[in-house]
Amino acid sequence: MRIISGKARGTKLYTLEGEKTRPTLDRVKESLFNIIQNEIQDKVFLDLFSGSGAIGLEALSRGAKKAILCDKSRKAYEIIIKNAEKTHLTDNAEIYNLDFKDVLQNKINQELDIIYLDPPYESDFVIEAVNLILEKNLLNDNSIIIIETDNKGKIIEQLKKIKCKIEDIRKYGRAYLIFLKKI
Repeated sequence: MRIISGKARGTKLYTLEGEKTRPTLDRVKESLFNIIQNEIQDKVFLDLFSGSGAIGLEALSRGAKKAILCDKSRKAYEIIIKNAEKTHLTDNAEIYNLDFKDVLQNKINQELDIIYLDPPYESDFVIEAVNLILEKNLLNDNSIIIIETDNKGKIIEQLKKIKCKIEDIRKYGRAYLIFLKKI
């Protein structure tokens, strides 16, 4: 895994060992950032289930003003810190070793421009997170929520119950990226 573009381009990232984390494939990450490339500059980016921090750090490398990275796992948190230091992107990174609900409820007090949600696929954390984001009014009129999942049908069914609009869906192997906007 590496940073694909921007000021930290080519930096190889540390990864987590084991099967509990599932890194976003480089081709999915590259496609994602090609889609949102004009939205990143000087924006606030939230990578809520960060794992190694690759997505949030990629956003910083490409010009995001700030990235908030969160992972509940202590090992993931330590890897994110190491990767932020290795890429020299620590100044604009807020990194939390907390449950996503704690971060959304207690640590974020500003509007977010881009939110990336890639929780464990079998969980219902996506809907919980989107509901909290909407309840806390963390979106502006142009905010984008991006969900990575392998179960498009389940996520779309759950999204029908909340006030958001699906803007786009992209498929990459078994992974889907679902782009949302608030209504």
